Amino acid sequence: MKTRRIERTRLVPHTVDGETEMVLDTEVIKVPAPPADWDQRIRTAVTIGAVILVTVSITWTTASVGALLAMSTIAVVAYAAGVAFDASWIICMCAEWLFRYDPQRAALPRKAGHWALAASMAAVFAHGYLSGEWIVGAVGASVSALAKGGWMIAMRVHSRPLDARTQQWVTKRRAAVDGQLAMIPIRRELQRGQALVEAEQRALTSDPDHGSADPDRSGSDPQSGSAGPLPTLNGPMTVKDAVRIAKDSGITEPDAVLRYVHKVADANAKQDTVARYLRGA
Repeated sequence: MKTRRIERTRLVPHTVDGETEMVLDTEVIKVPAPPADWDQRIRTAVTIGAVILVTVSITWTTASVGALLAMSTIAVVAYAAGVAFDASWIICMCAEWLFRYDPQRAALPRKAGHWALAASMAAVFAHGYLSGEWIVGAVGASVSALAKGGWMIAMRVHSRPLDARTQQWVTKRRAAVDGQLAMIPIRRELQRGQALVEAEQRALTSDPDHGSADPDRSGSDPQSGSAGPLPTLNGPMTVKDAVRIAKDSGITEPDAVLRYVHKVADANAKQDTVARYLRGA
């Protein structure tokens, strides 16, 4: 039986001159070695092989498509664009892996990945065809297909298929958690909106000097500099009349006039309209 050596440390009493202290004592012991996990080793080897295939594929596709696009543009831009062809289906494969326990969401990246692979293979073949080496183009196009096939096999090695009932259970639990996560930014947005509403209400109702900035009460407007009371409201009033009354009462600040108009005439009055009437009053 195979064994392996491990170090074990423990506290033991040690006495010197009649004084005892607990000290660390290290000893090496042999324990049975676990059997080799060949399943895990093979699973790791498959994953490493898939990564190598993807790396080779994206390198070859970038070189081929970059050379093709370089016929009509500068090389830097051409090769940068060449990366997008294989990178597209690789991204789709990664998204499919993340959605492996949600078949409905995984369907779209799987389909998009097939289309992206077809576009990548067509571009590589086109480069070989235009270069007069259509056989090289066909073989080069198959590199991307082999890489995607290898990665699909690696995904299946790591996948954990769920039966129909377990899939429904997972879907319901994920939906509940996703709903809680979605409420986080929604609550933040509502809190920001509520804070703005409260700030606006405080700006309309509070006066830091006299306790009120309500234009239809007696007293002064905090921005107009007037100490005279505003007239009592007697029925409906137009925006133009409200602007004239505010100006006659000594309110000249546009924001203060706008608040007064909103209060006594039209709550939807625009600042531009009020400013025009204020200039003509």
